[in-house]
Formats: sequence, C-alpha cells, structure tokens
Amino acid sequence: MDRVDLLPPPADAVAHRADAYAAAPLLNSLLREVAERLPEPGDRPVYRLPGGRLLRVRGERRPAEPEVRTAGGWRRVNHTELVKLVAEELTRHTGLSNHDLPAEMLDSRDAVAALLAARDRATAPGDPYLRSEQCLVTGHPHHPAPKARGGGPVAAWLPYAPEAHARFPLVLLGLREDAVVEEGDTAALDALGDAPPGYRLLPAHPWQLDLVSCAAAFEDGRLIRLGTTPFDVWPTAAIRTVYAPANDLFLKFSLDVRITNDIRRLWRHDLLKLRRTDEAVASAFAASPGGAVWLSDRGYRTAGFAFEELAVLVRDGLRDHVRPGATPLLAAALVEGFEGSPLDTLEDPAAWWEAYLRAVVPPVLAAFADHGVVLEAHLQNTLVAVTDDGMPVQALFRDAEGVKLLADVPRAQGWERLVYCLVVNHLWEIAAALAERRPGFEPWPAARRELARHDLPEIRALLTSPTLPGKTNLLLRWTGADGAAARYLPLPNPLAGA
Repeated sequence: MDRVDLLPPPADAVAHRADAYAAAPLLNSLLREVAERLPEPGDRPVYRLPGGRLLRVRGERRPAEPEVRTAGGWRRVNHTELVKLVAEELTRHTGLSNHDLPAEMLDSRDAVAALLAARDRATAPGDPYLRSEQCLVTGHPHHPAPKARGGGPVAAWLPYAPEAHARFPLVLLGLREDAVVEEGDTAALDALGDAPPGYRLLPAHPWQLDLVSCAAAFEDGRLIRLGTTPFDVWPTAAIRTVYAPANDLFLKFSLDVRITNDIRRLWRHDLLKLRRTDEAVASAFAASPGGAVWLSDRGYRTAGFAFEELAVLVRDGLRDHVRPGATPLLAAALVEGFEGSPLDTLEDPAAWWEAYLRAVVPPVLAAFADHGVVLEAHLQNTLVAVTDDGMPVQALFRDAEGVKLLADVPRAQGWERLVYCLVVNHLWEIAAALAERRPGFEPWPAARRELARHDLPEIRALLTSPTLPGKTNLLLRWTGADGAAARYLPLPNPLAGA
C-alpha cells in the first residue's frame, strides 16, 4: 500500500496502519463494483452508494480516510464501521445477506495488524527477489479481504507468512510406495532427503499438516515421519508456494484455507490436466519473443489416499532461466512498493515503461495468437528481471493451474480473461503506480503503441472499445459464487483515449 502519512502516537501505530492497509482494497472493491462517482468539486472523490448514501475518500489508487455524508457534514468511518457499511450496501444492492464475508473482512484486517507487528520485529531478506515476494501487505488491490487466513488463530499461520519474512524447514514424510501417485518429473523431491526401503520421499508444508488429519495413515505405516529438511525454504507471495534457494526449486502445496476467492487446495482436476497444460505452455515459450521464460510445473507427487490434501507440485527454479546479471522481481511488488524497487529510483519513467511493456506484452500475446494458450498473466504470476540500473529486460511467467487453452474454452472467453489479467489486473496497476510517483507522466500512449504492434484480430477492438472487463471480486464473494468463477463489469478503457 502507499505509505501512510498520518500516524497516531506509537501505541496505536500498528492498529492505525492496519486499518488503513485493510480499508484500501475494500474501498477499491466497493467503489469499482457498486458505486457511482459524482462530479463533485474538491480534492476528494465523492461516490453515491446503492442505498443513496454519499461516501468520499482521499486518493485514487489506494483510497483512504473514508467519510460518509451526514446531516451535520462529513463523518469519518473506521474499518469496523466500513465493513458494516459495505454489508448494508451489498444487501440492498443484491437482495442477499452474507454473514461470512464481513467476518473475513475483519479477519483480513486483524491479519494485517499481526503482519505489521511481525514485520517490525523481523529482518527482511537481503535478496531483492525474496524481498519482492514477501512485501505484499496490502495484497490484491481489488479484493475485500485479501489477507484473511481462514479465521484461524494467528499463531497457526504467522510462522509461515511471507509478509512476516518467514522462513522454515519443510516436514519430510516417507510415503509407502504402493500409495504413491505421481506424474511428470518429480526427481527433485527425492533429492531433499533419504527415504527408507519401500518408501518414497514426500515433503509437506508444516501448516498443511496442521490442517489435515492423516492419523490413520501414520498408524498403519502408509506414512512415516523422517524429520525436516536441513535447509529453510521461503514462502513466496502465493503463501503455499515456497522457494528453496539452496536447491533452486519451487514447491507448491495444498492448504485447506480460503485465501482471497479460493480454498487453496491442489485440486484433483487441475493436477490431472497439469502435464497437458504445462507442455502446451512450454511449447509456446520455446519460441517466445524477447527471451521470455515459462517456469514449468514439472510434475506432482501425492498419496492415493489423500490425493489433494498431501499433493506437492514441483516447479522450475530461477538460475537457469534468468538472464545473466539480471535480478527477477515480482510484478505485484512494484505496485505494492518494497526496499530496492526500481520505481523508487528510475530517472526516465517513459524509457522504463516502454522496456517493461516490451518484456511483458509480446510473449503473452504470442502464446495466445500462435499457440492458443491463455496465460493468467496477472501481477502475482509475473516476474520481471531488471538490470543493475533497474531496467526491465525479461519476463518470467508461472502457474499452470491458472492457464486456459483455446482448445477447451471459446476464443472470446479466453481473450476476455487475457485482457483482464494482463491489462486490467497487471498493466493498469503498474501504470497507476508509475503515474502516482511521477505526476504528469501519461503511461497509456506507450501501452497502446505496444499492443498495436501485434497482429491479432482482437487488438483493434481492444484499442477502441470504451470499456475493459473488471473482475467483481466483492460481488462474487458476496453472492457465494464458485471461487473459480469470473464475472466482469465494464471499466472505462484508458487505451481508447490514449
């Protein structure tokens, strides 16, 4: 989130900051999805809510200090009051009640408070890549409860939180060979330790084991405990995906916890199509323009009796993929802000932005146009490698679970998803962060030029359409839609007027 410049006395500092961090994405969701902006004069945008109430905020990209209009003037609302207001307005707007989501909103705020307190005590990693993965205190900028952790006690999840600069060893299990289910290249798992005869190595996330019961399997010998890894892993922004620098390996686990829209389990249907999807993307990137890279989800291993609960996915590391001398950074971290961000020191925003667009846009469009691959190229699935002076030179994409193939979905549906992930979720946020840091800089003409270079039939409509698709995370959660569902509302298209 943007730096909060109104700090109360030290005793209340964490609570005040937590309110501000938690309010920003909730306000973004409310204002985007159900509010009407009014042409009111003044330096604070004013919005009409579905019930007729007026709400004004400070700021645009990360709205703050919400106030409601009363008979006596504008009255400030704190985070708890804001949650109540959102619940009332959504009930009016949808005709539906929802008791779970307001609790998640409050849980998200309390989680932020715990994260801020922990960050104040922790030492950030020296590696700028790891710092970028572990900086997302705000998280998804258009989600009502981006930091909710399932409502469990802080002590259950804080030791594994990337935002708290956590690092920890993995639990090593022995899985009896007759219970092993695997597909793809899982050899990296066998290198993590030694399993006794008749068993295969199965690493587990400590939080994962706290969330599922495998008592019967331990009792009858299908599972045995083999200790922990002799090295620590670092949780990345995805929480359930960890990086092992010593092995240059990413591992993705199942967590039976709702984080943003989904229960973060490795679902059977996704695992069973993993090899087909990953191979299609890898083939697309073999000819990718600009040296872009796909971090392959090589394979998975799990237990037949706990297929989803104990699954672990093996993903490529970084060293063999990042250009020599370049440093990978999480794209979402450029929006959030972190120590060492090139956005804090760049001298020429236009040159930096053009380089960023050249790195990120062509491989996504080429995968779609030439190979029928729809990347989920949102901020958290994209790494951008930069040179010592901060200039982008390469894009790296990840997460086969979110990829769609045009062989399986209508082209129009795939294109809409691509536009949302790449343009609305990704480029729009980077552009806004740049413009905020450099008042007067206009990022959209360069974005329009980059997109116009690509010969896709959909590009002309993208550049002339008055609207872009914006995902309705607040309404999706309020109405209890499936976590994988995507419903969009029209947002003004900044490309059309650029």
